[in-house]
Amino acid sequence: MKILVPIKRVVDYNVKVRPLGDQSDVDLNNVKMAMNPFCEIAVEEAVRLKEAGTATEVVAVTVGKSDSQEQLRTALALGADRAILAETDSLLEPLAIAKVLSKIIEEESPQLVILGKQAIDGDNNQTGQMLAAMLNYSQATFASEVKIDGDSASVTREIDGGLQTIKVSLPAIITTDLRLNEPRYASLPNIMKAKKKELDVKSIGEMGVDINNRMELLSVELPASRQEGIKVESVEDLVSKLKEEAKVIS
Repeated sequence: MKILVPIKRVVDYNVKVRPLGDQSDVDLNNVKMAMNPFCEIAVEEAVRLKEAGTATEVVAVTVGKSDSQEQLRTALALGADRAILAETDSLLEPLAIAKVLSKIIEEESPQLVILGKQAIDGDNNQTGQMLAAMLNYSQATFASEVKIDGDSASVTREIDGGLQTIKVSLPAIITTDLRLNEPRYASLPNIMKAKKKELDVKSIGEMGVDINNRMELLSVELPASRQEGIKVESVEDLVSKLKEEAKVIS
C-alpha cells in the first residue's frame, strides 16, 4: 500500500500573527514557519501504518513556494520515504490546491491519502472534501482512529456530541483530527538521513491545471480590542448595570 500525505507550510502556532501596514495580508516577514499541526498528525499516522506493515511507502507532498521544501524535509525526517513539491509562487485557494493534488494522485495512484482536516492559517477545512469529490474516492473526515482491513478502512470520526465509526472502501481520503495520535519528534540521525531522501520538484505551470483564485482578499485586520471590565460591589449593582447599561436583561 502506498500512502500519500499532503502537508502545508504555515506560520508556527506559537507566533502571534499581525497584518501588514496596508492590511492587504498577514505579515510574514521574518516570521517562523512550520508544518501545519494537523499535517504532522497525518504524517505520523501514515508512518505508523508503515511501521505496522500495513503500508509499504509514504509520500509527502505539498503545494507552495520553494521554501516549502523545509517542511517536506521535516516530513522525511519523521519517516516519509520521499517527497514531492508542486511549486508555485502564488498563494492558492483550497480548490486550486485540491486540483493540483488530484493531478499528483492520478500519477502516483496511492491506495490511501491522509491529510490534516484543516490548516491553522485559513482554517478552511475544505481541501480533503474537495479532493475526494474530484477523484470520486471514499472519504472519512475528522478521524480519531483508523484501522485498515484489506481493501477497506474503519474510521472513527469526531462529530457533534459523540463519535461515529464508518467503513470506507479504498482508495480513500482521510482527514485527521487532534486525537488521532501524538506526533513524534524528528531525531538528529533521521534529520540527517532526510537530506539524502528523494524530493521531486514539479512546476504547476506544466500540469495544465486551472489555479485561478475564485475569491478576492479584501483586508486583514486584528480583532477588535476587548473593553476593560469593571468590578461591582454587590449583586444589586451587577443587576442594575446589566439592566440599565448593558441592557441584556429587562
